[in-house]
Amino acid sequence: MIGVAILGHGVVGSGVAELLMKNEKKIAFSVGQPLYLKRILDLRDFDVPYADRFTKNFEDILKDPDIRVCAEVMGGVHPAYEFSKQLLAAGISVVTSNKELVAYKGAELLALAREHGVNYYFEASVGGGVPLIHPIYRCLAANHVEEIAGILNGTTNYILTKMLGEGVSFEEALANAQKLGYAEKDPTADVEGHDACRKICILAALAYGKHVYPESVFTEGITKITEADAQYAKSCGRVLKLIGRVKRLENGKLLCMVSPAMVNQQSQLANIQDVFNGILVRGDATGDVLFYGKGAGKMPTASAVVADMMDAALYPQNCPSLYWEDDGVDHVENHLETTSAYYLRVQGEHAEKELSEIFGSVSVLHREDALPDETAVLVDPMRERDFQNRLEELRERHLSVLGQIRLLDY
Repeated sequence: MIGVAILGHGVVGSGVAELLMKNEKKIAFSVGQPLYLKRILDLRDFDVPYADRFTKNFEDILKDPDIRVCAEVMGGVHPAYEFSKQLLAAGISVVTSNKELVAYKGAELLALAREHGVNYYFEASVGGGVPLIHPIYRCLAANHVEEIAGILNGTTNYILTKMLGEGVSFEEALANAQKLGYAEKDPTADVEGHDACRKICILAALAYGKHVYPESVFTEGITKITEADAQYAKSCGRVLKLIGRVKRLENGKLLCMVSPAMVNQQSQLANIQDVFNGILVRGDATGDVLFYGKGAGKMPTASAVVADMMDAALYPQNCPSLYWEDDGVDHVENHLETTSAYYLRVQGEHAEKELSEIFGSVSVLHREDALPDETAVLVDPMRERDFQNRLEELRERHLSVLGQIRLLDY
């Protein structure tokens, strides 16, 4: 019997406890011995059948010789970081769903796990219940990962699905997402792209071996997307998605970015609807591999956490292939030096003529109920810095920029 513990008894933590008990026999069969939930750390009191296992004192877990694996599902960097460090240093493997902690402290915690011969696992930190981390560092280990791109946030995907499919406004779609429990009362981390940013940082580090800090990644959310943009996307055979992506450039740096994008309706990512996630991993040997499923939720996330706990119990020695380093270098290319094609929507007299003069050949789009003097076009690929400079030229000619979105082909 292997003793395990949980830090936090919120949505995910309670799901982990439920799954450990409900599937106790299946877990014991797979591991070869039972995983016994001995302690749960939480400052609150709970009226549950296993209430006797709660503690408010972290030392009760840290100093218990029977506990070999601990699930950290508290969220946030502090005190999860301090607790994780102490557990790893004490020879206790840690598994987590905490994307923020892994994005900021992953390299350090992986190094600490290696030093003490235990493991730091985080399958649930990206994609929730979608198996992704393990396939990248195990199943695709023989590949050079050329690119990763995908829908990493279910809340924003739900909102964009409603805007494009039902013609509702951003505000109405967000309110529906909150009503259904897909979005928090404060949805900032989702709609401003911070959640997706942390996830792409983890995937970038995993794929390329160097820590990528969220501050170095250009991040743009969906709050500026309008129903009009969705209509124009549909008119040109494209779908609006919030895409996190990373790829190694010829100069050795990484293109790492989170932003709204218009993808072709034929794209594998275009048909990812509602709260589902879809992540495309492009290997030099495998080609494109798509991972699809619910990216959040109590039980899908708990499933990934418990699977990591089982792995840590079954193979207690440190896994050398799950590792990256923080060398103090910013490996991310300035987004202004990257290249993309664009959708652009402006308002003003003679806009089509002005756009042609500034951008050269453009493809004009159309929609019903367009605003007076509204013009939307697709612009050929160019460097982001040049694109922004030409937007300034538009403004100098008294044209209002109503929307700008990258065009991506996956």
